[in-house]
Amino acid sequence: MQKLLCVVVTAMLSMQSNAQFSKGTLQATGLTCAMCSNAVNKALQGVSFIESVKSDIKNSAFSIVFKRNVEVSIDALKDAVEGAGFSIGTLNLTGNFEGIKVANDQHVKIGTSNFHFLDVKDQTLNGESTVTVLDKNFVTAKQFKKISSSSKMACVQTGKAAECCSKGGVAPTERVYHVTI
Repeated sequence: MQKLLCVVVTAMLSMQSNAQFSKGTLQATGLTCAMCSNAVNKALQGVSFIESVKSDIKNSAFSIVFKRNVEVSIDALKDAVEGAGFSIGTLNLTGNFEGIKVANDQHVKIGTSNFHFLDVKDQTLNGESTVTVLDKNFVTAKQFKKISSSSKMACVQTGKAAECCSKGGVAPTERVYHVTI
């Protein structure tokens, strides 16, 4: 019995950390010149879990490579861009997933973060996949209005788990990121 319990606990712990984001693409809004792009580039390079940043001035986009085996903070990316005086228009994160089951309007814990998948088909993520962050301040206001109407769960509006999400063991005050594939 004790052996079985150890196997179950080990399996549950491994389910929480079966993905590692390796890279991302971020499009910033409000950039008008090369100096603006440089400010965002420098801000991103100052984030501890970022290994490198390559800017595409023409498209106000940044290709980011994350350090291996280091947790990526989505909010820290937003804070860096906003700290430089700009906003995020799009954020895509690419990671290597191992057996992550996702379903529309469902929550999944990946690493230490909670993700709420929107507008997806039921599937199991294996190998490299890219998710797009759909939260407020990660997409335009118009896009967010459309996205937020696709779910009745309160967490879409607040970014916090609330009562709707706590059924899956998520505390009501925990951060929830809304994403699609």
